[in-house]
Amino acid sequence: MFHRALGLLRPKDVDSELFDIIYTQCGDAEVEKKIEEKITQFIDRVEKHPNRKNQICLSFYEVKNKQASWFANKVERFYWEYWYINLNVAHHPKGHSGKSNLSKVVDPGESASEERNARRTVLESSLREVMFQIIKFVNEKKDHIPAIPNLECVTFPYEISISSSSDSAFGMDVIRRMLQTGHPTMLS
Repeated sequence: MFHRALGLLRPKDVDSELFDIIYTQCGDAEVEKKIEEKITQFIDRVEKHPNRKNQICLSFYEVKNKQASWFANKVERFYWEYWYINLNVAHHPKGHSGKSNLSKVVDPGESASEERNARRTVLESSLREVMFQIIKFVNEKKDHIPAIPNLECVTFPYEISISSSSDSAFGMDVIRRMLQTGHPTMLS
């Protein structure tokens, strides 16, 4: 969001709670509130449907007024950029007592802690690599960005959608938008 922010803003560096990573937010309370709401929705979905692949789609669009009809002024969205973030959240079993039904009992001692630290290190490295790829890509690819609508808004108009591998309506919604607006510059 920070790289598609407009106008005057006060960027804010944020320390990740889980990793040794710092990232930048737009510094706008409304944008951050909407993002936090979507994160909460995503977490709820993952908790209800564990071990499924999930996708978050961040899309940016322009709002254009179509020719007025007899009864109403029609407003259309023209999507010019999509970011698909595919996430597979795997739940690892925690240490259990001897009453576990699991065929393999995880030792809650030192080996489990080492395994957890190793997973965290690999995940942190992967996350850092993806963040740098996004920053590089978003700064290289700018030709498709429309003119700034006005300096009153903090970001280009956007929407955040969440789906899982079993959510066929999400995929159809994305295809429908593409057919309606033409082939946008697809980013993934």
